[in-house]
Amino acid sequence: MTTTPDADAGLVRAFPTPGPLLGTACRDLYLAAEGSDNQKATIGDPNLLPKPWDPPTCRNPQLRAELWTWLDAVVIWVNHEYVWDPDGTIPPCWPLHPHIVHELAVMADQRRRAGVALDSNALEEWHRYTLPGFLERLRSRLKVHCDQDHQPWPARSRHVRHTGDGHAKRRREAFDGDVQHLSPSEQITPTRPRLRLLNPDTGELLDCHD
Repeated sequence: MTTTPDADAGLVRAFPTPGPLLGTACRDLYLAAEGSDNQKATIGDPNLLPKPWDPPTCRNPQLRAELWTWLDAVVIWVNHEYVWDPDGTIPPCWPLHPHIVHELAVMADQRRRAGVALDSNALEEWHRYTLPGFLERLRSRLKVHCDQDHQPWPARSRHVRHTGDGHAKRRREAFDGDVQHLSPSEQITPTRPRLRLLNPDTGELLDCHD
């Protein structure tokens, strides 16, 4: 039996286009890295810019909402275009899995960047490494926990114990004990760099004195 693609999609579907706020964020990041001095000055501190591949940095509510909409479209696109085995699909409950959210955002941004490149090298890297790596980690971490419906986090009880007062106190005591055992000579102290001159005749390095 021969199957045909959706009538309105053609043989393949295009990668989802980010919305206008995401487009502006990506443009600002590009200018902060590759722009002129005036453009970089206009952008300001690049460390303060939202980075769509790292969702917590997108603090503007409208930008964050647009990011979720785009990532959801990317999930649907990946499942339709690249996943044949149903066990390999990104589950519909992906927003409830922080590890998927973090990796999905990076995978989606890598695909966006590959799509605007002027050659196929980045897209080949995405096909060869980025997407297969993402899907393999997805399968190894989720296993069959969300095969049909979303399941509660299996490691929640261990996480609660790890962050509980008792274990946190023991870790702080271990950290403090390690720091207290450092001798003064092991502590890092700022020093002025030594300036030397090269004697062109002998090749000897000579110390400079203030």
